[in-house]
Amino acid sequence: MAAVNTTVQVVMPQMGESVSEGTVLEWHKGEGDTVAADETLVEISTDKVDAEVPAPEGGTIVKVHVAEGDTVTVGQLLAEISTDGAAPAAATNGGANGAAAAEAPPADAPTEIIDIVTPAGGESVTEGTILEWAVKVGDTVADGDTVVELSTDKVDMELPAPAAGTITEILAEEGDTVVVGQVIARMAAGPGAPSAAPASAPEAPSSAPSTAPAVPTDASITPVARRVAAVEGVDVTGVAGSGPGGRIVKDDVLAAKSGNGAAPAKAAADGATQLKGAAAMLARYMDESRQIPTATSFRTITVTQMDGRRKQLKAAGQKVSFTHLIAYAIARAATETMPVMAHHFDEVDGKPFRVDDGQVNLGIAVDVEKKDGSRTLMVPVIRDAGRLTFQGFLDAFNDLIARARENKLTADDLAGANLQLTNPGGIGTVASVPRLMMGNGTIVATGSIAYPVGLGEVGELIGAEKVMSMTSTYDHRIIQGAESGRFLKVVEEYLQGDHEFYEGVFADLGATLGPKPEPPQPQLSAAVAGRCGSRCRARLVRSRRGAHAGRAGRHGDRQGAPHLRPPRRAAGPARRRARGGTRRSTPSRSASRPSCRSASRPRSCASVSPAKRLPTPCRTCATRTAARSPTRSSTSRATASAPGCGRRSRPARSATS
Repeated sequence: MAAVNTTVQVVMPQMGESVSEGTVLEWHKGEGDTVAADETLVEISTDKVDAEVPAPEGGTIVKVHVAEGDTVTVGQLLAEISTDGAAPAAATNGGANGAAAAEAPPADAPTEIIDIVTPAGGESVTEGTILEWAVKVGDTVADGDTVVELSTDKVDMELPAPAAGTITEILAEEGDTVVVGQVIARMAAGPGAPSAAPASAPEAPSSAPSTAPAVPTDASITPVARRVAAVEGVDVTGVAGSGPGGRIVKDDVLAAKSGNGAAPAKAAADGATQLKGAAAMLARYMDESRQIPTATSFRTITVTQMDGRRKQLKAAGQKVSFTHLIAYAIARAATETMPVMAHHFDEVDGKPFRVDDGQVNLGIAVDVEKKDGSRTLMVPVIRDAGRLTFQGFLDAFNDLIARARENKLTADDLAGANLQLTNPGGIGTVASVPRLMMGNGTIVATGSIAYPVGLGEVGELIGAEKVMSMTSTYDHRIIQGAESGRFLKVVEEYLQGDHEFYEGVFADLGATLGPKPEPPQPQLSAAVAGRCGSRCRARLVRSRRGAHAGRAGRHGDRQGAPHLRPPRRAAGPARRRARGGTRRSTPSRSASRPSCRSASRPRSCASVSPAKRLPTPCRTCATRTAARSPTRSSTSRATASAPGCGRRSRPARSATS
């Protein structure tokens, strides 16, 4: 029976939506070589990924259409394989060689080679950085053991072994950038994996031209650029990288080959440590945030209502924090009243656009401690937070925070935020102006909850309310200051109990809403305000110069009514009269004589020095003085002729007034 001559074409495969061409790095087979189905034929490099093109069918390579170093497009013909006479060709290869070839498949049959590829970390993740290999070539791993730790711009992840076996190849170095689906290692499945498999891997580089300069292992270069440099014979020692962090990319290698290489890259200073993984991504985000023109609004609010409602929830067995209530109030305020705060800016073809997602995707900033003791920032996202019930919001919030602490977040958990909340007040920060990231319209920061500055020691004593500062940092290209200020006002209204905020919170949790919390009352005792009786206190309050302030400590106690002790009097007419002397009627001294001699009076007019006398005399002095001068009104006569005493009283009302 005649054999049917069949030729299979090998074409450049599609490697992604954004990949349109690639460069042929290395042919593993040449014309006339026999290949088995799925055996690697050629290795191709794109600007995203290095890929190995397998043989679609077993047979003999009859034609190679492109050479190493050529640029090929998706769908372009690379080679042709003839499936006719593949077995005879191997059989007629003569003697021992034919027997060895025939015996090889049974020897390899028990061993399955498994590719370890970069996993999809989420819809928005296209590439990652290899942080650390947990294994090396020749190591035996169990199913599920960690093989490598990867970092993306959203999350760090540990890649487990897909099966038990032995690591045969490691195709990417620590610090390399890899794309989703890229093969980064290979392993032989099963405990009986041959030890020869790892040893055969290093033989591949021996086929490379011996004149190609070695690429330094510590060079910051992408895998694609590394392999292109090896194929093209480019020494990358003096090539300056144009990628992130000075990383050498494919274009830099090609430019160096054409003689247009840049100046040598600057060497790192002593003590400098390269940022990798999430730390490098965070640094890049901070750099990008400088492109956003922001402004910040401040507002200080009292927390009596929020604190009281939280205590009521705690008494009802609900574990609710201040951050839970604040975050939910922000989501509700932005969803129901101020949706503009969740709008964000975008630029398409050089033209500015305002983007409205139609919902509030609230990002919660979380400070996370890594395994090595360093700290990083993660912002998991609660999607459509303003339309969730409080119970649903609480569950989503707690789940994200717990997985962030355990490093179990996926990239999708960290993508899509358009409004963020950060709470540095937990460590005592009074107020903060945080950075606004790309894709966000607003970030709200809350400060510590405490008495106003200066009242920390006496706040409870005088009945002061605790306060909290809130800031709203917004993209000034699409949000204005008046909108930001009104947004903070609306958030305060929610936290104070308006818009039936707490009614909804308690109902969602199945708790009974208690009475409205009352503001704190002063705790001062009567002793703090003074212990003087009514007579002494009236004098202290009414005296313009505080005539009795210096004698405030001289108190007696007569049936519970304190009074001032009479001061010692100087020798004068009163004492002479007490000794039986005669009263002198010298006109010049009549004005200085005491007008009040009542024993019930604590002091007389004469006992008060002229500097401390008040212009209005007491009622007794005014009455007696008026009796001596009947031609003038009692008030004016008393004011003009009687010396003022230390005890001020209401003047006598004139009959003519």
